[in-house]
Amino acid sequence: MEPFHEYINEYKKQMEKGCINKAYKGLMEYVLSLRKYFKNKYPDHFVSGSVYFGYMDMTYFSFYPGSIGDRELKIAIVLIHESMRFEVWLAGYNKQVQSKYWKMFKESSWNKYHIVPTTKGADSILEHTLVKDPDFCDLEKLTKQIEKGTMKFIEDVESFLSKEKMS
Repeated sequence: MEPFHEYINEYKKQMEKGCINKAYKGLMEYVLSLRKYFKNKYPDHFVSGSVYFGYMDMTYFSFYPGSIGDRELKIAIVLIHESMRFEVWLAGYNKQVQSKYWKMFKESSWNKYHIVPTTKGADSILEHTLVKDPDFCDLEKLTKQIEKGTMKFIEDVESFLSKEKMS
C-alpha cells in the first residue's frame, strides 16, 4: 500500500481532469432520481428519506414494502462502484433481526438468491445482481430494469417468508 499522501496526489490529479467528479455527480443524481421514482410509483411502500452516498464503494437507498417491512426487514437498491453494477439486497432493521432471518434462509433449502456466508461484517442477508453492466445512455430503460428485478426479488422473498414459520 502506498503512503496516504501519494493517494491524495493521484486523487488531486484525477479531480483536476474533471471526469471522476462529473461521473460521480451524475451517478448520485441518477440514484436520487431512482429513489424518487420508487417513492412516487409505490406510495404504499415506505422509501427511505435519504440516500447513503458511501465512500465511493457503494451508494444505496432503502425500500420497505408491505409484509417485508412488517417483519423488520428492508430492501436496499445498491450501486456497487468498483464493479459498476446495481444489486438488490434483503437486510434487517438491525443486526439481531438480520441474524434471525439469515439463519432462516441459511437453514432452508431455498437457494433462489445468494445468501451471504455470514452476518458478521455484512449489511445484507440476501444479495442479487439486478444489472451487471448498466447502460447509462438510456436511463429510463435502466430504471425499468432495476424496478422489474427489484419487484421480482421482493415477490420471491415474500413468497418464501409466507411459507416459513418464525420461532
